[in-house]
Amino acid sequence: MVRLGGGFLGAVLDLDPGYAGGSLDCGQGHRARFVGYRTRTIDTVLGAVSLRRAYYHCRACRTGVAPRDAELGLAGASLSPGLARIVARAGAGEPFAAARRDLAELAGLELTTKRIERAAEAAGTRVHAAAEAEAAAILAGSLRPLAPTGPVETLYVTIDGTGVPTVPKETLGRRGKGPDGRARTREAKLGCLFTGSGLDARGRPVRDPGSSSYVSVIESAERFGDLLYAEAVRRGVERAARVAVIGDGARWIWGLASEHFPGAVGIVDLYHAREHLYELGRLVRPDDRAWLEARLGELDGGAIEALLAVVGEVAVPDAAAVRVAELTGYFANNRERMRYGEFRAAGLFVGSGVVEAGCKTLVGGRLKGSGMRWTVKGAESIISLRCAEASGRWEEVWLRLQPQTCAA
Repeated sequence: MVRLGGGFLGAVLDLDPGYAGGSLDCGQGHRARFVGYRTRTIDTVLGAVSLRRAYYHCRACRTGVAPRDAELGLAGASLSPGLARIVARAGAGEPFAAARRDLAELAGLELTTKRIERAAEAAGTRVHAAAEAEAAAILAGSLRPLAPTGPVETLYVTIDGTGVPTVPKETLGRRGKGPDGRARTREAKLGCLFTGSGLDARGRPVRDPGSSSYVSVIESAERFGDLLYAEAVRRGVERAARVAVIGDGARWIWGLASEHFPGAVGIVDLYHAREHLYELGRLVRPDDRAWLEARLGELDGGAIEALLAVVGEVAVPDAAAVRVAELTGYFANNRERMRYGEFRAAGLFVGSGVVEAGCKTLVGGRLKGSGMRWTVKGAESIISLRCAEASGRWEEVWLRLQPQTCAA
């Protein structure tokens, strides 16, 4: 039945080979002359289809033009738009070899692993380029997204980063955390935006169902900040009654927060803060559980000054002095972002679990498999596809990228 459908599709496409007269504009201001009809084979969801179309040649450009290819969204492509979309979803969802097996088993589509890789990464690159173009237009004021139809009580902007294993050429000259000092990963910065309104029966804040959307880039904080702010505008940041930025203590996170969300409530993830406090306790009072519990209580209540005052009275071993100074500096510098008692009283989240889960599922779940090594471009393209899917924008994004013309 699929083969019959492919034959029927080929016959329908042959009804209009795209002849546009004896000559036409080549696209560069010259006239391309009609040469004849040429056939090419395209892979579609119904299998390989032969397409006969009018072919023109421009002497000035020394290139050929086939108008029918552009009409059908096939210019420079060997997969039909429908098949390219399927391959992009499959390649973003699982390893390329597994995607090849599933496409063959479930849809009878025989494609090589390398072809699936190239097609999926090309689609992801287009998705990411479109997102950056949209962000640039929003920042320039030439594009004004439609605001949400309902009120936005609290818009949360949560930020985190995770390493992606890359090929050696992507980490040349970069320092890493390994024993040899060499970097083997590049950081994928991930932002998750969601809304919250109201509390549950236990008085805890609730994330609105289906409200999460994601943006990501690798390494560049500046590019990431532009995408993040543009997504916030799309989500109605200007109409939100309250904006909260949640992240760990990384300086780049709070640099972006101060630049793009200057009026937001800044919250350091409580669980990261606790990890730092546990480390501090091991260094200054390793066998005093009661002392640590008291400090945890101060932290949970947001009494950072009291915590620092007690820590300052403890004799610090010389071997631990540098690290203790770093840890106390962490609490001192972030004290206003650690008022957890006030944040809870205001009905705000105090943890970044949503974006951390995104790092594990959207990034790690696909890009950190055994033996995987990525180029930055390839990794970013797959993450972009996964972000579009997780944000509920797959249909919207794909229709925007659809190269077929209305006439086709």
